[in-house]
Amino acid sequence: MTKAIISPNMSSMRVKAIKTKIFNEGENLFSFVTGYIKKLPEESVVVVTSKIVALAERRTAIIKDAKTKEKLIRKESQFAISTKYVWLTIKDGLVMASAGIDESNANGKLILLPKNSFAAAHVLRKKLQKKYGVKKIGVLITDSRTIPFRLGVHGVALGYAGFEGVRNYVGTPDIFGRKFKFVQTGVADCLATAAVLVMGEGNEQRRWLLLKMLP
Repeated sequence: MTKAIISPNMSSMRVKAIKTKIFNEGENLFSFVTGYIKKLPEESVVVVTSKIVALAERRTAIIKDAKTKEKLIRKESQFAISTKYVWLTIKDGLVMASAGIDESNANGKLILLPKNSFAAAHVLRKKLQKKYGVKKIGVLITDSRTIPFRLGVHGVALGYAGFEGVRNYVGTPDIFGRKFKFVQTGVADCLATAAVLVMGEGNEQRRWLLLKMLP
């Protein structure tokens, strides 16, 4: 069976943010998302913040004290070292602060990252394809990250399905005919950055959106 894959070679795209109610822990993610979608066009990418995926999976913990948080960070990380400001960790092959554990918009709890973001994206995509009768759609699960020595956060892809996450230029010519040796574009991370910018980091309540690829 051939997968219906969205081509990453788009020339432009339309970003549509969806304002929602507060997502509560244990809610059904598919029902929540489809409650705001009347029609899902082909060549669309549904972008969901990792926080509501984690809440759907009940990936939360109660804050008791700093020691409790430290134990949780160590448990969630493949590598963890304490620094002056944050815990520097490696989780799921990514360098991040505190294993991605977040207290913002958490109503007094700690929210962990989803158990498996790629699997969650794949499952959600299959359900959306069936409900809306579409083939070429993608699902992207995002988080936000900082860059050392730069102000602000930017988006990063934790998991995705239905499109190629990396565009490879190796072996292709540049505008002067010289062939690229190393260059690859992180399509998934670029889409995640656009999504995080529009969804916001505060009380916007835009926890997912649609990216529509345009020819």
